[in-house]
Amino acid sequence: MDARMHALSIEEKLELIEALWNSIAADQAALPVTDEQRHELDLRLAEFEADGDLGRDATSVLEEIRQRL
Repeated sequence: MDARMHALSIEEKLELIEALWNSIAADQAALPVTDEQRHELDLRLAEFEADGDLGRDATSVLEEIRQRL
C-alpha cells in the first residue's frame, strides 16, 4: 500500500471510498453488460416478478438488526 494511504485516518479512508463509490455509481452506464449477465438479470427479474414477495422495507430490517445487537 502506498505510504500516502497509510497516513490517512480511518475517517479519511472512508471518505475516499465513498467518493470513489459515488463516482463509479455516476458512471455505471459506462460499464458494459455481457449477454450472459443480461440473461441472468432477466431471469432474476422474472423470478422476482413471479414470486410476488416485495420483501421488507429497510426501516423494519434495520430495526430488527438493532434489536439483535
